[in-house]
Amino acid sequence: MSGTNGTIRAKRKQAPGQVDERPQKQHRILNGKESAGENTPDVNMGFEDVIEVEEPRIIAAMADTAEWQAAIEKVVRMVVSIRFCQTCSFDTDPALTSEATGFVVDAERGYIMTNRHVVGSGPFWGFVIFDNHEEVDAYPVYRDPVHDFGILRFDPKAIKYMPVTALTLRPDLAKVGSEIRVVGNDAGEKLSILSGVISRLDRNAPEYGDGYCDFNTNYIQAAAAASGGSSGSPVVNIDGYAVALQAGGRSDGAATDYFLPLDRPLRALKCIQEGKPVTRGTIQCQWMIKPFDECRRLGLTPEWESAIRHSFPKETGMLVAEIVLPEGPSDTKIEEGDVLIKVNGELLTQFHRLDDTLDSNVGGKVKLLIQRGGEDIEVEVQVGDLHAITPDRFVSVAGASFHNLSYQQARLYAVACKGVFVCDATGSFRFESTDNGWIIQTVDHKQTPDLDTFIAVMKDIPDKARVVVTYKHLRDLHTLNTSILHIDRHWSSKMRLAVRNDETGLWDFTDLADALPALPPVRRSASFIQLETQHPAAANIVRSFVRVLCHMPVKLDGFPRNRKWGMGVVIDAEKGLVVISRAVVPYELCDISITIADSIIVDGKVIFLHPLQNYAIIQYDPSLVDAPVQSAKLSTSHIAQGASTYFVGFNQNMRVVIAQTTVTDITAVAIPANSGAPRYRAVNVDAITVDTSLSGQCGSGVLLGEDGTVQALWLTYLGERSPATSKDTDYHLGLATPTLLPVIEKIQRGEQPKLRMLSVEFNAIQMSQARIMGVSEEWIKKVAEDNSSRHQLFMVRKRTFERGGEPGALMEGDLILTLNGKIITRVNELDVMYDHEVLDAVIVRDCVEMSLKLPTVPADDLETDRAISFCGAIIQRPHHAVRQQISKLYSEVYVSARTRGSPAYQYGLAPTNFITHVNGKKTPDLESFLKAVVGIPDNTYFRLKAMTFDNVPWVITMKKNEHYFPTMEWIKDPSEVSGWRRVTYEQGKPLSGEGRDGINAAESDTFEMDEAPGGQEPEPVL
Repeated sequence: MSGTNGTIRAKRKQAPGQVDERPQKQHRILNGKESAGENTPDVNMGFEDVIEVEEPRIIAAMADTAEWQAAIEKVVRMVVSIRFCQTCSFDTDPALTSEATGFVVDAERGYIMTNRHVVGSGPFWGFVIFDNHEEVDAYPVYRDPVHDFGILRFDPKAIKYMPVTALTLRPDLAKVGSEIRVVGNDAGEKLSILSGVISRLDRNAPEYGDGYCDFNTNYIQAAAAASGGSSGSPVVNIDGYAVALQAGGRSDGAATDYFLPLDRPLRALKCIQEGKPVTRGTIQCQWMIKPFDECRRLGLTPEWESAIRHSFPKETGMLVAEIVLPEGPSDTKIEEGDVLIKVNGELLTQFHRLDDTLDSNVGGKVKLLIQRGGEDIEVEVQVGDLHAITPDRFVSVAGASFHNLSYQQARLYAVACKGVFVCDATGSFRFESTDNGWIIQTVDHKQTPDLDTFIAVMKDIPDKARVVVTYKHLRDLHTLNTSILHIDRHWSSKMRLAVRNDETGLWDFTDLADALPALPPVRRSASFIQLETQHPAAANIVRSFVRVLCHMPVKLDGFPRNRKWGMGVVIDAEKGLVVISRAVVPYELCDISITIADSIIVDGKVIFLHPLQNYAIIQYDPSLVDAPVQSAKLSTSHIAQGASTYFVGFNQNMRVVIAQTTVTDITAVAIPANSGAPRYRAVNVDAITVDTSLSGQCGSGVLLGEDGTVQALWLTYLGERSPATSKDTDYHLGLATPTLLPVIEKIQRGEQPKLRMLSVEFNAIQMSQARIMGVSEEWIKKVAEDNSSRHQLFMVRKRTFERGGEPGALMEGDLILTLNGKIITRVNELDVMYDHEVLDAVIVRDCVEMSLKLPTVPADDLETDRAISFCGAIIQRPHHAVRQQISKLYSEVYVSARTRGSPAYQYGLAPTNFITHVNGKKTPDLESFLKAVVGIPDNTYFRLKAMTFDNVPWVITMKKNEHYFPTMEWIKDPSEVSGWRRVTYEQGKPLSGEGRDGINAAESDTFEMDEAPGGQEPEPVL
């Protein structure tokens, strides 16, 4: 990095209250009480809400003189704290919530100067707080395409309790040796005043990595050590003038900060004040300041060096071409390493003169004199419009968002400024990597060189179509990637264009086209592979395997992924019934694709979700399949420990692997509860392990007997989040097939299983523990007689909270001896609970043996059938996993997830919170909550009373934003093709389907709940 010996940090402050673990109950933070689930994940899993977060480092200011005190007292009234959201990913900016600083530069019109990386290149929503704590909304009116400054507008009349004055911009007063003060919102403090001294005026702009970077300007360097949140602070001199704009600094401990000169911001401000456009010219060439000694090595002749030094005696370097964009105006005319001598006949060494010339010649030509290897070369270059190659619109379709490649990105990777850039690679366009930086080359075998062509192509693609898409990554343009994508136009039915409006500061949404209906499915034929194996039992089972891909458009129930695949087993080929792990199909709000014989793709739907045993039954239309699909023959007897079996599994490459092995253990599954955010896990069921290394590599498969009978399913079990790696733990275990038979038989008869269960989680204990807990010697002897292979009983480890609060139910620590007269020493013997409303039980409680009538509870109402999106948070009824981990429900309004860049994130409404009141009114259920919030006017504050998962009540004030985050709900409705219907509320009125406004937040990967990095599992790439 030129001119530096350390890393660079930008000045964004971390969003409030991000913690890695559930906080202590007495702990409160600035903007509310965080709760479980704040294991801050991210989409691209490397781009957090901040560019750099660090502890504040405050340099002790010198004892200020009376002059400095007077200047600071005047300046602080003009400095504001900016709280803002960048509501969706756009160009180099991710969706985020943060805070920064700005200062008033026009009190009459209400203009505030801040950084461009604060205003952002995409949708912005925020407000400013003045020194007297008056708050007013702010809207962008200008963000520079290149330089790190932007201008916000506010209503000066809204500030009632203090006079609004403006800070004068004086770029000419920035001089080496000048003492300065940085006045701003440093590290989240309301006001910090940091001292420093300007040491350089001619350093190159700092590089911040893959994100937004300034270039083609010099920066001012000083010792000040401002920290996160100080972005946009004014750098003032002793006379109270702004001489520079705080923009960046080093993060290696050095007390060095970098300021943007105010020449270009002052020009832009004057243009806006006069109602003129801020013209910005470019020749698509990046220049760098190089010292004279390096320029000599590049070919600068002594004659020109002498002339330059004579004309500019204080200069120590010249401008040298660093990056010339292919196909741009400078291409073939300027080369990297060319030394710039003259522009339009004028000797030139400084960026601001180059900017002046280009900005005043947009659409015209400039003459450049350059030196290349000691040779004078004069070229004439067309000056382009910098705004024209800076995206001011994006289109959302099929769950993803796109815009033309920006000059920022093109310059960063030295590529031609053209192509369709995927700014939010979600929904149907979620590729194999979560990185941003994809450029679409073709869709459905049609070239997409620009956004308009891309839109035209996408308009003609019907819902549920599978199309070939080719694409490249900006970091690897040598590789052309090819994928077959399933285009979703039912969850995301609208193709919507968003266009920046600098008059209002908002982005205006327009519907471009309604979705074309899906084409009718066609019956197709295929044949299965023939396994070349020495294990004849495994030869035919491939005809019972299908590949299942599940896509969840809305994150519910704490499930950490948007997409998951696995292999399912066909249990009834005539009816198209398939059994699959619940780690693949977690809930009903989803799209299921089933691939048969690696050839035929058909849609599937959820038929049954088992509440405890980690499997789902899904169904496809068998009339669409002309292939010899075989129903797997399920064993009716339980496999024993030590038994020989064939392991047939699918590895991560979806290849069949086979091994003869032995059952090593059969024991009660004991998957830890996820401490961050509750989510589905299997309990009260046996798990089988086998003696082969393949078992850990395969998340799907079966255990087969010699006769080809399926003795067990090999399934993936979703586990807990590892605190060490911040990744989800997946367990691969076997589930004995006799456990499934009662449910399968009912479904085959056309009945919907109506299971009942005991609302408890059991764990096994040994006889030594049972004796201490009060089990008599007689019962211990009976246990040994009943189960010679394993002497164990089952204790209630945790009760599930039931809304009815059944009296006489089991308590934690109870030991089960018998149920309906049968001694319980095996986990599968607990299955008796599924078919009885009341169980006759003999238990031991507190060393006392007693008989109880144990009521079971219905399992029909466990699955989520309604969800609400409100201010960027997903609200639902507490799902079963929540009730398994909590001792009391505070309301039926549970925050399941929230998206970055939303009001929910900005104001601290966290996943696992329970909302109990809205504006003082109780909201015990979703209906009352919805009724309370839809009537709240847009852009107004309201109060929420919430309870954390850790029983801590707190109150939060939030501002509603319907423009970017409209209130929506998803309601399970069997009459709909997708099984769900959507209702959007606009100005308090319900509207069927999607509304007119709103970013594509429901599909976005910016949702957080308890998400592991790399949590997406797309369809395999060709």
